[in-house]
Amino acid sequence: MVTIFYKSDAQVFDTTNLEILQRLRTSDVLWIDMYDLEGEEKRAVESFLGTKLQTRAQAEEIESSSRFSETDDAIFANTNFVIPGPDDYSMETVSFILCGGVLTTIREVPLRSFVDLQRRIIAFPKNYQSGYIVFTNIIEQRVDLDADMIEIMNKEIEQYSRKVNIGEDINEEFLIDINQLQENMMLVRENIVDKQRVISSMLKSEIFPRELMERLQVSLRDISSLINHTNFSFERLEYLQNTVIGIINLDQNKIMKVFTLVSLLLMPPTLVTGFFGMNVFGDTLEAHPWIVWPAVSLLLIVPVILIILIFKKRRML
Repeated sequence: MVTIFYKSDAQVFDTTNLEILQRLRTSDVLWIDMYDLEGEEKRAVESFLGTKLQTRAQAEEIESSSRFSETDDAIFANTNFVIPGPDDYSMETVSFILCGGVLTTIREVPLRSFVDLQRRIIAFPKNYQSGYIVFTNIIEQRVDLDADMIEIMNKEIEQYSRKVNIGEDINEEFLIDINQLQENMMLVRENIVDKQRVISSMLKSEIFPRELMERLQVSLRDISSLINHTNFSFERLEYLQNTVIGIINLDQNKIMKVFTLVSLLLMPPTLVTGFFGMNVFGDTLEAHPWIVWPAVSLLLIVPVILIILIFKKRRML
């Protein structure tokens, strides 16, 4: 599906009718948003812009030369957008083509930031006079959304930290949750660094308007602060993970200590009962039960008491 935003009588209108491109000039078109692209739609937009659009495979290339390129009259940039989910996050590539003042975006998934911006363009057309301004607003909004995601994850880190402090639900599942949060934080950081690279390349562009460079530099400074914030969050998560592992190990050691103590307590009685249970001592037990049974009982009880006292003295209990 292709949505075209074009200017007419100081207003901005949107349409999905591709035939309107035959009646519009490039100076009239603000933004061409291509979602779940089809072949005929791609060819129609290429004909209007006079340039070739990138394929999905080209958009997903990770080399810096493929993430940003510039010709005499067009800029091609690819960057990743994080899609938050209930448990884990995913990352989708979005392609930006700036040609003749027209912004063309190619994406495979719905994006809330695009929908919100499209509504603002219709409501406040005077604030969006070119595709370069639209691109700048998309970058600024995405940086703000990335900051919101980092803030949400930091709140989750605080919740996990409080649970550790009060000793609540500290088990293997808790450790898996922390690991998942680390993966999400890593994905967001990768997404932020990717935008940093694209913006840095855009600042070196010969085509991009100079008057918008300052706004990109502000976004670049915001990204630098977000990267520092994610680094601090990684350190907190690593410390939290080590603490949880230590608590789990202590709990396991306590369990092993109990098993060890039980084994030690049972060893003397097992030895005594096995020794006096032999047939050779059967006659002695029958002949002198009033002496032998108290003696055997002491041999069963005294070692147990001694072991308990030794463990308590050495603070092993």
